[in-house]
Amino acid sequence: MADAPIGLLGVLAACRLDEQHPAPAAAADSGSTAATAPVPAATAAATTTGPVLRWVPKHDELVYTFGGASARQRIQPGTRIITWTEDCFDGVVKTAADLPSKVMPAGHDNPQTGPFWIEGAEPGDTLAVHILSLTPARSYGVSSFSPGFGALVGTDRTAMLGPDFPETTWRYDVDTKRNVARTTSTTGKLAWEVPLAPFLGCLGVAPAGGEVRTTIAPGTFGGNMDCWEVRAGNTVYLGVNMPGGLLSFGDGHYEMGEGEIMGAAVEGAMNVDVVVDLVKGKHAAIPRIENADDVMFVGAGRPLEDAARVAFKAAVGWVREQTGLGDVDAYQFVSQNTKASIIQIVDTEYTVLVKVAKSRMPVRASA
Repeated sequence: MADAPIGLLGVLAACRLDEQHPAPAAAADSGSTAATAPVPAATAAATTTGPVLRWVPKHDELVYTFGGASARQRIQPGTRIITWTEDCFDGVVKTAADLPSKVMPAGHDNPQTGPFWIEGAEPGDTLAVHILSLTPARSYGVSSFSPGFGALVGTDRTAMLGPDFPETTWRYDVDTKRNVARTTSTTGKLAWEVPLAPFLGCLGVAPAGGEVRTTIAPGTFGGNMDCWEVRAGNTVYLGVNMPGGLLSFGDGHYEMGEGEIMGAAVEGAMNVDVVVDLVKGKHAAIPRIENADDVMFVGAGRPLEDAARVAFKAAVGWVREQTGLGDVDAYQFVSQNTKASIIQIVDTEYTVLVKVAKSRMPVRASA
């Protein structure tokens, strides 16, 4: 799983955990100003001396699609964005008694902060989103089971005659000192903890051709990938499909098991600190994630093997480009040197992660 969460940056140190709509202390004034706090070298994946946008969206500024929404902010490439995101339940599920179907407005899954218009971004370019810090913005997270949603029950696509489990919610109390979240069973007789490992479930751009996609969907544009590698210390590359890119993100996960088999992680609002760069003239065909050690590809599709094929094909192409290997040699290298994980098997499209360790890349053969 993802590494343990990185500590708050100086600009976010004053943020308090709150059960209300929290605003990061660093985000109190809107607009672009000079950076005021250094980024620890261990987490810096980008230059942070450029413009800084501190902005917390009002609830009516959140969006619920990828594509189809007008830009909420316009930024220059290299801008550092210090902001906040709502949880996947639109902030209305707070206790084990709150059932999403009863308290959530229809179509309000996975609200997004954004979209951000990146000046100069055009189709054929790529956005590089360097994630500096992700920290829980509340003292609790929530998870749930919804009938007809999940990997081990009947759904609208795998119809079964058996009865379903009842809709259920779990509240997890966050202990940042111990770096865990704790919940109890529905009977209250047993309890368990999970280690905090914050990441963004959703990070995406507008799809191509003016298409509008629900925030439940992943795809080549990113979206609801639910990938634990969208975490602090990593850079996510997303191909630009529409002018301005129209980047948005949300769906904070405090922790998630691989597969997300029940349909929800430990969901929570998140303080977010990222730098957005623009790579001109090169287009990432599918989401790519990178750090000093690994390059990773997120494939989306159904059935599951098609999601894997998308990610593996991208890995073969990347290795071929980086090394000059021919097609069949690159295929052989990837076959023997990659790791693949099921990210989630519950959404409209499944997602698979294929990881290539940079230390294992081919070297010149001895004479």
